[in-house]
This record gives sequence, C-alpha cells and structure tokens, in this order.
Amino acid sequence: MFHVFQKIAAFSGERRGQMWRSIAVSFVGSAFSALQFYALLLVLQALTTGNRDAKTAWTALVVMLVSIAGKAAASFFSNMQQTQIGYFMVSDKRIHIGDRLRYIPMGYFNQNSLGNITGVVTTTLGDVENSAARCMVSILGGLLTSVALGLGMCVIDRRIGLIVLAGMAVYLLATEAAQRGVSKSFPKRQRAQESLVSAVMEYLQGMSVVKAFGLENDGDQEIRKSIDESCARNLAVTRNVIPWDILKGAVIRVASIAILTATLALYLNGELPLVNCLLLLIASFMVYSELESAGNMASVLQMMDASMEKANSVDDTPTMDTEGRELAPKASGIVFRDVGFSYGDRKVLDGVSLTIPEKTTTAVVGPSGGGKTTLCSLIARFWDVDSGSITVGGHDVREYKLDSLMRNIAMVFQDVYLFNDTIENNIKFGKPDATQEQVVAAAKAACCDEFISALPQGYGSMVGEGGCSLSGGEKQRISIARAMLKDAPIVILDEATANVDPENEAELQKAIDALTHNKTIIMIAHRLKTVEKAEQILVLDGGKIVQRGTHKELAGQPGIYSEFLNARREAIGWKLA
Repeated sequence: MFHVFQKIAAFSGERRGQMWRSIAVSFVGSAFSALQFYALLLVLQALTTGNRDAKTAWTALVVMLVSIAGKAAASFFSNMQQTQIGYFMVSDKRIHIGDRLRYIPMGYFNQNSLGNITGVVTTTLGDVENSAARCMVSILGGLLTSVALGLGMCVIDRRIGLIVLAGMAVYLLATEAAQRGVSKSFPKRQRAQESLVSAVMEYLQGMSVVKAFGLENDGDQEIRKSIDESCARNLAVTRNVIPWDILKGAVIRVASIAILTATLALYLNGELPLVNCLLLLIASFMVYSELESAGNMASVLQMMDASMEKANSVDDTPTMDTEGRELAPKASGIVFRDVGFSYGDRKVLDGVSLTIPEKTTTAVVGPSGGGKTTLCSLIARFWDVDSGSITVGGHDVREYKLDSLMRNIAMVFQDVYLFNDTIENNIKFGKPDATQEQVVAAAKAACCDEFISALPQGYGSMVGEGGCSLSGGEKQRISIARAMLKDAPIVILDEATANVDPENEAELQKAIDALTHNKTIIMIAHRLKTVEKAEQILVLDGGKIVQRGTHKELAGQPGIYSEFLNARREAIGWKLA
C-alpha cells in the first residue's frame, strides 16, 4: 500500500507540498473531532458525580460547537485542496504527455492506436484525477487520526489502548493482504477500458464506411465485444474486492467487541472508574470509523497504481531529441548517404544516396509502397534512420533539436488535417505569433482569401473537426497558407494535389507555385505537369533509387519513368463513349 503512496507523491510533481498540507489539515480536522471526547468526558463526569452546574453544560456545548466548526472548516479546506491537487497534477501530466509525444518516433503511434493513447489521457488519467489525491489524503489522515485516538485511549487505560492498537495492526495487515489479492485484476480492467475507448473511436471514425455498406446493425460487433469485456473485467474486480472487504469489516467488528468486553470486565472487577468505562464504551464505536473509511479507500489504490503505471509508460518510450542542439543552418541543401530504414522486419529504404541542392525542386516518383513518403518523413525526422545519415544544411538531422530542425521545414500532406478551431488559428498554426495582416497575406498568396471572406464569420469561421465544413481543395489551400506563413526554407509536398478536383486544381497550383518560390522543394507527385518542371526526378522502387535525372533525360530511357509517362498519356486520351 505504501509503495502506491510513494508513486502518487511522485506523480503529483509540483503539487506534492500541497498534498502534504492537505493531509496535515485533514489530521487537524480529526483533532477537532476528537474534542467531542472531551465534551463527553465533562458530561459523564457531571452525571456520575451528580454535578448539575450550568457551567459544565455550557463548557461542553462550547467544546462541541468548536469541534463541529473546526471539523467543517478543515474538511472544506482539505477537500478543496484535494480537488485542486487532482485537477492540476493530471493537467500537468496531460501537458507533459502531449509535449513528449512530439519527440517520440512515429513508430510509437503505429504500435499504439489513437484509441489507446486517447484512453490514457482521458479515462486513465480521469481515474487518477478523481481519486488519487483524495485516496491518499483520506487514508493517511484516517490512519493518523486512528492512531492518535488509540494513543488517547492508552492514556485512559493502557490495556484497552493496546487492544485498540492491536486491532489497528491486524486491520492494516488485512488491508495489505487485500491489496496484493486484487492487484492482478486492475491492470486487466485498465486494458479493457483502453480497448473500449479504442473500439468506440474506430467505429465513429469509420462511420461513413459503416453507412456505405449498410452495416448500422452489424458493424458494431467490436464495440459490443469491448463493452462486454469491460463489464466482465469490472465485475471481476468487484468479485475480488468484496471478500476482502468482508474480512476487513470482520476485523473491525471483532476488535470493537474485544474493546467492549475488556472494558466491561475491567469495570466489573473494580479496575476501571465508571467515567472512564463509559467513555471507553462510547469510544469503542468511534475509534475505528476513520480507519474503516481509510480501508475502504485503500481498495481504490490498486486501480490508481495501474492507471499511473499506464500513464507513466509514455515516459519509457525513447525520444529523438535527447542530445540535439539549437542550429540555424545557412544553407538548405539535403544529402542522403547510404540510408537504410525498416518498419520492423520490412525493409523500406536500402542504401539510398542522393543530393538535393539548395533552392531546387526534386520530384520523387515510383510505385506505391516504394518508400517515397518514408524518404520525405526521414528528412523531418519522424523516424531515425537505421543506417547511414541525412544532413540538412550540412548538419546531420540527429544533431538538431527537433524544434530547430522543424523550423527549417514546412510540410503539406495529401490528407490535410485542420483543427476544430477558426480558420485564422489554423493558418497561424504555422506561426502562432503572426498578426492578422500576415495571416490574410498568406491566405491571399495561397488563393484562399476569396472563399474565406465569403464565409459568414470570415477568418473567424470554425472549420469543424478535421476541417469537415470545407471541401478538399479548400482545406488543401489553407494548409498551404499555413506552410507559407511558416516561411521555412525547405518545403515537402506529399502528393498535395492528388485528391483535388479539376475546378480547384488551377487555384491550388498557383498556391503551390507561390509557396515554393525560391525554396528547396521535395515533392511526391503523380501528376505529369508537377513532375516535368523539376530540376531532378528520383524514381524509387523497392526501397532503392532505380532512376534519376531530368524529365527530358528520363523520358528517353526505358524504365519505370517512361512507363509512368505512357500511362499518363493514355489516361489523358480516354473518352467516355
């Protein structure tokens, strides 16, 4: 149990001091509760001695009022502290995870689904937020209070006090045994919860496919399976916890009966005054109340342990920015030297060497799966190479701090993602401190000012999740405006015009021309008009560069590129009968 306390304390980070203060205040509140025993003592003494002095009654009343007011104030402050601790320590952890994910290889996201990662920062950390601080404060505060009451009963009668403390020791042993007994259930519950979140997100993201194939009634099998598994795991946890709760309750009842029996025996033998006997009898019903509350909260500790373990697992993933430096290269040329890279056991790039001179355009073409996107992603260091090296401006990309490397690169993807925010803020994502004038200038250069201005809220219009309120061409031009605002010396275009309709293609091509002016360009493209203007064309197949040269040079050579040209010419000549 106490190792989980250490983990919670470490997890709380900067909030640790606040947590210890909350525990101290909780103990002070329990001390105010203990004043009730003094009030009872005054009343019992008056009753047993026949003292009917009003002063005694008023004193007992004042003590009780002070006890109630002090307990209420302490409980309010402690509960507020616990709520703040839970919220802020989890908030800090979520920000920490978000920051760390920026520097983790993209392979991590292939091995951990979006649903699992979402589950960690929502459900998993939600459990910690709601219970961790409250659990630790309640348990430690309850233990301290119970021990203090036990020592107080020792002062009244050492023998009774020893019975009280012995009962506490047995209860703690039973609680520790319970922790170990249920420890294996909670990680399974945790995994089931993450699978449920993952299944729900996958179903929602694939809703268009579900509807297209008429699977509204049959396409939710994975969700149903995940719900059933989550239910089964939660029930399994409950089944494991209940017997231990019964055992702990039995320990409390037996200990209370032992105190009652011993107290009455001592009184009947004339070894205990009536006042002390009555006080101890009343105390026997109260001394274990705080301890029992603490024990009930202890059953949540293993869930907290599993949740924190999962959240901390992100920190175990190696980052790619541990030894980088802030570099500002004077040139923007790119060089690959014998680069090899694999996804697991699948070789994607094999001994690739190439040079992309500064302020030139290089087109990368080739069959699907040949490694084109991977080649571009390695420049931006989405992954690290397995062998060889890649330099940008004369520096190995691994020498850069990731932020300083990405300041030199702007990327426009085939599948554009816009955040559920205003158009202005989506464009400013490339340069957060940009002025509105700069945003509008970038939008005009990217040929999207006209359709933005026509919207009811203009640049303040919300785009919806993923940019769902805009067409594909509109989203693509906003992404180009975002890249233009960044004004990086290197621009990577990953099939940026592949899914654009003919009506938008002319506008989009103007935007791309504006974006790429006087830049070092690497483009993955399947459209002939975007390839033939490049100063260098690389043909990638099977992870190797099988052809390189200009359009004119490669057009006259047998090989993949000439086959690519012939296929495009034939497609242009197609007509509908």
